[in-house]
Amino acid sequence: MLGYTKWDNFLNVISKAKTACEISGHELADHFDDVGKMVDLGSGSQREVDDLMLTRYACYLIAQNGDPRKQEIAFAQTYFAYQIRRAEPIEQRLLEASAFPPGKSSRKRRRICPASSMSKPVATRTSP
Repeated sequence: MLGYTKWDNFLNVISKAKTACEISGHELADHFDDVGKMVDLGSGSQREVDDLMLTRYACYLIAQNGDPRKQEIAFAQTYFAYQIRRAEPIEQRLLEASAFPPGKSSRKRRRICPASSMSKPVATRTSP
C-alpha cells in the first residue's frame, strides 16, 4: 500500500486522488473501479473484502497525493515524472506530424527540444 501501514490512512490518499480526478472532469468509474476479492480467514473459510482496480491515471493521482516522505511514494512520484518527461518529445512529434501535413512549410512550427533539455519548445517560423 505504498508504505502506508493503516488502510484508513491509505484511503485518505485515495479520496484525495478521487477528488482530483472528479475536479479535472474525468469519470471516477473510468479510473477507480470498486471490486471485491475473497481472502482466506484463519478458520479456513473465506470472506469478501473491498478492493480497487486502478488505471495508470488513478495510480498517478494516488502517487501525487501521497506522503513524499514514504520511500514507495517518492519512488512512484519519480517514476511518473520520468515517464511524463520521456513521453513529451514523442507527443510533440505526433502533434507536429498531424498538424502540419507535408508541403505546408509556410506555417508556424515548433522546434522539438532534445529529451535532455529542460527548456520548453520554442516557436519558430520556417521560411516560405
